[in-house]
Amino acid sequence: MNSLSAVSGKHSPKQNHLLAALPAADYERLLPDLELVPLPLGWAVYEAGGKLGYVYFPTTAIISLLYVMEDGSSAEIAVTGDSACVIINSIFAPSPVRKNA
Repeated sequence: MNSLSAVSGKHSPKQNHLLAALPAADYERLLPDLELVPLPLGWAVYEAGGKLGYVYFPTTAIISLLYVMEDGSSAEIAVTGDSACVIINSIFAPSPVRKNA
């Protein structure tokens, strides 16, 4: 990820409670690799079968983890917001990832 130059006083990585709770030295070490990314409603941070590449620390968004059924329907199996981070992996099944977030 790139620099955090787009962040204004209104939007800050420290709006995420997990990042805000880090010791100052740890936060400063991560800061150059953080990038503010808009997450519009309905936008997928990951599609099943896609490449896993980022960790998301929501500041003003809620991210849902959906499990896609064989018939194409989906079920929400997790939700996270500004108190956590999202790391997409296949913790729910050893088979190919069938989750969208």
